[in-house]
Amino acid sequence: MRLRVEFTTEPFDLDEAPAHALAAREVIEAAELDAVDVGPFGNTAEGGAATVLGAVDTLLRKSLAAGATRISLQVNVIGEGDN
Repeated sequence: MRLRVEFTTEPFDLDEAPAHALAAREVIEAAELDAVDVGPFGNTAEGGAATVLGAVDTLLRKSLAAGATRISLQVNVIGEGDN
């Protein structure tokens, strides 16, 4: 199964990326995902289910530890595949 995750971390800071946003970006970019799009107001990543779910777990833990007060995410099944 293949998954797509879309997420944002808060609180927002338009002047400088907060530590929790940088932590989330680091997790997603380090994961072995097939597609990653990181932006100021939303982020997406795609890959096999095991890889995406593992990245989401790490993202939640590290972003909260770095000061996130809210993390919004949506996970969609986008197809079949390995994992």
